[in-house]
Amino acid sequence: MRIPVMLEAGLSAPSYARQGDAGADLRCTADVRLEPGERALVGTGVRVALPQGTVGLVTPRSGLAARRGLGIVNAPGVIDSGYRGEILVCLINHDPAEAIALSAGDRVAQLVVVPCITAQFEAVRSLDETDRGSGGYGSTGVGIDTSEVN
Repeated sequence: MRIPVMLEAGLSAPSYARQGDAGADLRCTADVRLEPGERALVGTGVRVALPQGTVGLVTPRSGLAARRGLGIVNAPGVIDSGYRGEILVCLINHDPAEAIALSAGDRVAQLVVVPCITAQFEAVRSLDETDRGSGGYGSTGVGIDTSEVN
């Protein structure tokens, strides 16, 4: 699938590290330092025109998450097919003690493009019964009391 991309001067298009990878690397456009628990909205310098019927999911890079505690606040971030602005990533430092320093050009996230179905929601009085029923958080292991959810 070909996807039109506009880039800030001097940047290259998102790319896959290896053949068969699902996520194309996104890089930050500026240096950023994140103290423990701190978050920052960083630019990638990338604008895309995703085809209708697809969605871009911006996900963390697993190596950075495991080694340094770098995550994405709203993972996965959603890039709708009608969006034409710069892809921004809201990074967070989950490490409890160490700051994370990123340099312009560092790979900070991945863009996964997948098919997307637009649903039509219909209000009904009841739903069909299933084995799971309303079992949610922890329903297949240690149960969590959800009766006090706000």
